[in-house]
Amino acid sequence: MSSPSAPAKGAAAPKEGSSPAPAAQPEPVHEPPTNTQIPFDDDDGDSAFDDDASALSSTASLSESIFDYRSINGRTFQNSRTTEYWGPNDDRQNNGLDIAHHFMVMLKGDKLFDAPIERPKRVLDVGTGTGIWAIDMADAYPSAEIIGTDISPIQPTWVPPNCMFHIEDAQLEWTYRPESFDFVHMRTLYGSISDWGELYRQAFRALQPGGWLEDFEINIHLHSDVPEVRDDPEHIFKRWAKVFWEGADRIHRTLRIANNGTMRKLVVGAGFTNVVERSYQVPVGAWSSDPKMKQIGAYNLAFMDESLEGFALFILKEIMGWKYEEVQLFVMEMRKAIRNPRIRPYYLM
Repeated sequence: MSSPSAPAKGAAAPKEGSSPAPAAQPEPVHEPPTNTQIPFDDDDGDSAFDDDASALSSTASLSESIFDYRSINGRTFQNSRTTEYWGPNDDRQNNGLDIAHHFMVMLKGDKLFDAPIERPKRVLDVGTGTGIWAIDMADAYPSAEIIGTDISPIQPTWVPPNCMFHIEDAQLEWTYRPESFDFVHMRTLYGSISDWGELYRQAFRALQPGGWLEDFEINIHLHSDVPEVRDDPEHIFKRWAKVFWEGADRIHRTLRIANNGTMRKLVVGAGFTNVVERSYQVPVGAWSSDPKMKQIGAYNLAFMDESLEGFALFILKEIMGWKYEEVQLFVMEMRKAIRNPRIRPYYLM
């Protein structure tokens, strides 16, 4: 996953018009990555734990259907007329989002963001989800005003006095005046945006001169350095990524935003300068010999355990036309693979 952090007003000005959707681009063939960031003991036995041990817009346009949810096999999804979003908004999925927040903060060295901002004054968190990042920011910076936006009203009502949440669709024209913020934060919007170039341009317009944008996205393709996984073209990790890339492409909501430098190109095209891109290798499961990475991996596995079915139901059943039983078997195969510490699975952020 890429994390471009860019000062808003630099030498380049925002480009006019909409950039081509990344989903229209064919997936280039690249050599798989090699684990260089996650220490591990190469004993292949991993006898210290078993397979399961590591499981730990416009406001007006949305106001009429804020609580209009649809149900797919017992899971609730936001029924928005403007945004087709793959993820459920029920307690199980939201629990996974909060778990993910914790390991993402740990990845950044127990920091809420990487951008070089010492005292933010007005912060916008786009796609805030459960609101946990915005709430933590409000606690950490009590003199700052923190605003979180989302299409689902799943945020708590008891929040710090300097934190507020708005129902807002980031794909519509933003209702904030230009140059309103000194920091715009986005995270894990993959699969929910039809025009990423326009999203970044709207962030550019919303930022004050010298302000910063930070986006943190996931590459959904899981990897392993173990030859029987790495060299198997039909392994579940490869089939999983391929079918979800195709399904998201069909609804023009790419899941490839963190692939092949796409984020950097679109951020620069929106007018940002001084773009910094960081790539994190994230273990799935507690297989690392490093205590911190072991904990991150355990949280990550818990996040994926909570989220796999929700991730799969909408795209595979509603978009790809799979039967419910087929979806469950596919999820079961993926869950078994990510719970296997002997293959040391990881992905990129």
